[in-house]
Amino acid sequence: MSVQERKQRERAERERLIVATARELAEQQGWDAVTTRRLAERIEYSQPVLYSHFRGKREIIGAVALEGATELAAAVRAATSAEDGPRARVTALARAYLDFAVRNPAVYDALFQLDGGLAYAREDTPAPLKDAFAALLETLAEVAGEGVVPGLFTEVFWAGLHGLATLGRAGRLLPEDAEPRLRLLVDRLAVV
Repeated sequence: MSVQERKQRERAERERLIVATARELAEQQGWDAVTTRRLAERIEYSQPVLYSHFRGKREIIGAVALEGATELAAAVRAATSAEDGPRARVTALARAYLDFAVRNPAVYDALFQLDGGLAYAREDTPAPLKDAFAALLETLAEVAGEGVVPGLFTEVFWAGLHGLATLGRAGRLLPEDAEPRLRLLVDRLAVV
């Protein structure tokens, strides 16, 4: 291995460590606790080393969001691939999405609530974000209904899921009604 390859590998490892540490700290204490000073202390590198990888917290949030988008896409695809029939796949998609939001609140916030400097719904949207949307579209296109643009249907269904995830996490919805809510979303929006 050349010196250049070793340096590139070490740089990538430091970057993964920074992102993993930021994610861990955010999951434990919230995003307000994630500062470059605290990250530098936790990973035992100086702040200038941190800044050589990320210009600041915003870019770190963006890196966590991209990692989370990849995980969300994988979770949705795994859940839907195990099901037979469109209705079962849509229900599995909804459960996987909502479970992801509950299990990974800081990552979910990085993806959909915080400014990570990422472009959404544009030509220059990063590939992991496009793939997460594609994971939803793959299943939801089956149930969009005649004459309905699958991408638009996916956006509306996603907005419903996001609302349920956000309101549920904020304690604005009765937890015991989670399953009836999910069935209602699937029954009323998905044409099966």
